[in-house]
Order: sequence, then structure tokens, then C-alpha cells
Amino acid sequence: MPFTLPKETYSGKINEVKIGSIDIGGENTLPFLSFEGTVAKKPIVALEVQDVVPQDWPEALTKIYGKVMKDPVVWAKFCETELKADAICLRLAGTHPDKENRSVKEAADVVAKVSSSISVPLILLGCNHAEKDTELINPCASACAKPSIIGKAQEKNFKTFAAAAQAFNHYLIALSDLDINLAKQLNILLSQSGFPKEKIIMDTMSSALGYGLEYTYSVIERCKLAALHQNDNMMQMPIVNDIGPEAWKAKEAKADIAEWGDTEKRGILWEAVTGITFLTAGGNFLIMRHPEAMKLVKQTVNQMI
Repeated sequence: MPFTLPKETYSGKINEVKIGSIDIGGENTLPFLSFEGTVAKKPIVALEVQDVVPQDWPEALTKIYGKVMKDPVVWAKFCETELKADAICLRLAGTHPDKENRSVKEAADVVAKVSSSISVPLILLGCNHAEKDTELINPCASACAKPSIIGKAQEKNFKTFAAAAQAFNHYLIALSDLDINLAKQLNILLSQSGFPKEKIIMDTMSSALGYGLEYTYSVIERCKLAALHQNDNMMQMPIVNDIGPEAWKAKEAKADIAEWGDTEKRGILWEAVTGITFLTAGGNFLIMRHPEAMKLVKQTVNQMI
């Protein structure tokens, strides 16, 4: 008796986001299940660049980037040309009030220089301080040399972010706190403010291997099922996972403990496994830090496809 592979059918489809060389979304089935539907696009990976030299990055990262970290323009070009990142994520970490508290003008100048120096798409992120990010976003969105992805809009500041993204023709990352209902609510609020839902990318918050990864996985999976199975058009946005900060602050990724094996290899694997896990949950693109971890993710994606 011949075996018939059981197949699920889905009525929904993930919105497609196409900006420069970034082309994600468009699938009408769960990740990598091409026998059930169309897996339209490969996930992509952006490498992170900061506007200041990070003080909390372990040696496994700093020895890769070395002197280029002193200049975000040189750093971004290095990630594009030497490391072959699909996109550059510029994080304005130096603007945080508890760090260097850099001014809006300083931030906008960095954005303008980095944006005009790279040919791959730019993802522009603030410092994750809601009030400071609200001050930054309009001048920095204006400084982008081309349409980009900006973020992260939160419930506290989504109107300002939506207006900036709309005014300068950018896509928008919407950040919610590990809750499918909060993610949907923010998408609805952005849509009601007049921002096109087709230009929203969801960030349901990320965690790292061993630090809440299973819970995050379930939230992403539920978002995808709502989008595809229930055809909920307020959940059909692609998903980004900003995993670099989470993976590299894990003790297991950076602690120099001989019994745990080589520290650098462990850190690379910690970030790579975190990224691969979120892609299997339903993530459409990742923001990462280590180029070797990025390579492992891409190799795994190619094998799974």
C-alpha cells in the first residue's frame, strides 16, 4: 500500500517585504515545509554595527572586528564587502542616556554616513530607551540615504515611529513583549494610525538558547499559525529576530571555563543554534553579531531547503 504524505493546507499568506536586496516573506506554509505550500524566500541575516565601540562584547567578537569598530562607516563596509552580510543593522547604542548619551545630531550624522556608504539595505535601530528613541527617530529616518527598515516602534512611541517611516518611505519594526495579543494589538494600532500593514515587520522579542528560547519559540509559532491557519491579516507580517545581544550576553557564550570547552567555538554555536531555532519557529530574518555564526545559519538553511 503506497504511503501518502499527510499535508496541512493554509488559507493565509505572509506579506512580502522587498527593499533593495532584501526580499522576505511571501510564504503560505510553515517554515521549510515546501511540500505543503510555497516557501517563497530564504531567510536573510544582517550583521550588527554600533555607533560606538561596544564595551560589553567578548573577545570572540572584538578580535573579528578589531580596529574597524572605531568607525561605524568602516565597520559597516567591512561587514558588507568582507563578511558578505545580507544587510547592515546600525544600532545607535551610544545615544542611550545611561551610556554616552550622544545627541540627536551626532546620531543623524552617523546614520547619513553609514547609509550612503553601503549598497546593501540598512536596518536602523535606536538604543531601546523609548523616550530617547522618540527624539531620535525623525531626524535619523530623514538622514537615511535610501528607503530602510527602522525600529523599534513600541506602544509608547508607535505614532512617532509610524509618522517617520511614512514620511521617509521606510519599513517599520514593531516590538512587543513576548505576547501574541500584544503583537497583534500593536499592529492594529499602527494600521489605525495610517501606516500600511504591508510595511510592518514584527519583533516579538528574542531570547537565547537556555534563556527562555522555548517560550519565545512558542510565541513566534503561534503568530505564524494565526497568520496562516486563521488567515488573520493583522498577524501576516514577517518576523525579525534580534538575537545578537541575547546570545552574547549568555554566560555560556562567553565564560572562560575550561570544562565547558573552547570559549569562542561555544559562543559561535550559542548564537547559531539560537538563530536556527527561531528560523524553524517562523522567523524571516535575523540580526546577528558573529560572521561564523551567520555562516552556520546560512549553511543550515541551504541544507533544509
